[in-house]
Amino acid sequence: MSGAWYLGWRYLAFHKFKSAILIASITLMLFLPAATRVLVSDSAAALTARADRTPLLFGAAGSPLELVLNSLYFHAGKPSAITADKLDQLQATSLAKFIPLNTHFHSRDNPIVGTTLEYFSFRGLELAGGRLMGMLGECVLGAGAAARQGVVSGDYVVSSPETVFDIAGVYPLRMKVAGVLKPTGSTDDAAVFVDVRTTWVIQGLGHGHQDLAKPGAAAGVLGRKEGVITANASVAQYAEITVDNIAEFHFHGRSDNFPLTSVIAVPPDDKSATLLRGRYQSNDEGLQLVVPATVLNDLLDTVFTVQNYVILGLAMLGMATVAVIVLVFLLSQQLRRGEFHTLSRIGASRIYIGLLIASELAFVFIGSLLLALSLIIVMKQYALQILQSFLTL
Repeated sequence: MSGAWYLGWRYLAFHKFKSAILIASITLMLFLPAATRVLVSDSAAALTARADRTPLLFGAAGSPLELVLNSLYFHAGKPSAITADKLDQLQATSLAKFIPLNTHFHSRDNPIVGTTLEYFSFRGLELAGGRLMGMLGECVLGAGAAARQGVVSGDYVVSSPETVFDIAGVYPLRMKVAGVLKPTGSTDDAAVFVDVRTTWVIQGLGHGHQDLAKPGAAAGVLGRKEGVITANASVAQYAEITVDNIAEFHFHGRSDNFPLTSVIAVPPDDKSATLLRGRYQSNDEGLQLVVPATVLNDLLDTVFTVQNYVILGLAMLGMATVAVIVLVFLLSQQLRRGEFHTLSRIGASRIYIGLLIASELAFVFIGSLLLALSLIIVMKQYALQILQSFLTL
């Protein structure tokens, strides 16, 4: 390292606080516009990829965007529910494979997704261990959900109550983990998958309780008359479904009226898709049919427009930052006039002094550029995780 470059480096190393502020300012000036573009572009690619793989989506009449975000990304917003008989009507058309979803509940911060086994093949989900759910009350966890809750196949997870005080008396359901899925890098990693009927049990539409006809349940009997047993308030509802008590579980009311969040439709060909869209494009049955890719593209058009304004604002802020940095260096040179005069008297030329100042600037900008590139690489690596954290809030 030549003398001027060495002196420039030692000056910056001596004035650590000043150098750190300059490097941090320039790093942010370079990082923020690039990070905004990387985050938006990578997130847009991930969003559209999942939407493109979902041909059609049925849900209750309302906001198409809320329906898509909830059904594809299990967003915390809760769209209006449709009844299960709508699924029967759709299946009667034989125009597609229909996969129901019920995403109303959570286990800790992980969404509980009520669906059928067809969902796993549709999304290409594979097991890392265990098996798929085969009984009411069993669940399959995404890789992220399993890691976050610290469970493996054979352990248990518990559904979270919707409110602190559940006056309806619906107890949290303790569910056995039948299997854990391989990581996919998608929203499915954070989900707890159960059978649709299990979500109805969580909601309180179905439950199991003691068999009052057995001698051991005498304490829960209020009275017996003509073969009719009246229970008292001490009868305990089961908070877990097992092989021993599954026969005691039953549903109240008609299952046709039980809720579903949405239904994914997977037509076998374009003709079936066109017929299905034509039949349900406008109807008076309270259903709406949306094409997720179209809904997401409309959203992303708005996002990209906002992104351009944000980057423009950051560019203006960057210009102001450059002006302040130049002012700092000019004032610094004024304060160092004595230092430069001493260098001149011991034989340093004007070119040498200019090279010294240039070396200080070069070290600051090179350090800032390397730090900004490192941050951008990290941002690109975790862009999808950042997106998922926003979608599941």
